[in-house]
Amino acid sequence: MSTTSSEAITDQPIGLATPIGLTAPSGIDRAAHHRLDEAWLAAAWSHPTTRVFVVSGGQALIDDAPDGRTELVMTPAFEAPVTETHRYFLGTDEDGVSYFALQKDALPGRMDQSARPAGLREAGLLLSPRDASLMTHAVALENWQRLHRFCSRCGERTVIAAAGHIRRCPACGAEHYPRTDPAVIMLVTDEHDRALLGRQVHWPEGRFSTLAGFVEPGESIEQSVRREVFEEAGVTVGPVEYVASQPWPFPSSLMLGFMAKATSSEINVDGEEIHEARWFSREDLAAAFDSGEVLPPYGISIAARLIELWYGKPLPKPTH
Repeated sequence: MSTTSSEAITDQPIGLATPIGLTAPSGIDRAAHHRLDEAWLAAAWSHPTTRVFVVSGGQALIDDAPDGRTELVMTPAFEAPVTETHRYFLGTDEDGVSYFALQKDALPGRMDQSARPAGLREAGLLLSPRDASLMTHAVALENWQRLHRFCSRCGERTVIAAAGHIRRCPACGAEHYPRTDPAVIMLVTDEHDRALLGRQVHWPEGRFSTLAGFVEPGESIEQSVRREVFEEAGVTVGPVEYVASQPWPFPSSLMLGFMAKATSSEINVDGEEIHEARWFSREDLAAAFDSGEVLPPYGISIAARLIELWYGKPLPKPTH
């Protein structure tokens, strides 16, 4: 396995004017070939440049630096809380610094009182690409570890291996790996180049975004796009074009973004997931933003980037 970071050859997805939250190149090489090398991991953990942060319940501590940046609160390994099992190797950067996350029942207290706990929905908009990538990786591992402590084959309690990336069953020998659920998210346009946006039943009044849903077993992603749009809005879809993807560990998804062309225009929402759906021209949407009738999606989501791709310029920032 090559030691070269795959991000060295990562390009910005075609057509997207601004980076997607949680997706911009981070400079972190996950260095998966080290995960089973206990001697290397021990040496990396004891190295003075190694940096460690705690993750708990999907949150980590962040802090505002004097220069205005927001950073993950990280410490040298020798200052980190003690844990022997829930220690996850996340990778190395171009300077050879190794990064680990520790899963704990609670975040540590801070003497300076300036740090604060935050989840990815807040932190993903504030952190650097490096820190956002590290936190995304850690949050996804923590959630999987908490929910998959027992073997799905025989029911025995499993043990952590591969620096947090495998759980092994000591009874039947099964190995279990972190699960990622594919989900599709799509901006649908009609013959008049209007965009279809919907509002979920639990969203605040005026909050509209793209449609989305999970890929079902035995289904292609294109089929999933067409099924989800029809189920949620009653609109049929023809051509489907992939745009970009985004890790979405809320708790364990990978969002696959698409542009899609509608072959019908009559809307019939399901009333269960989608409360309201409307066709918007660019002029309609601009006027709705200006009046406050429509609230834009949060910038951390690929939904905002898909709408921007069609809209032609950045969306207003959400105010609440």
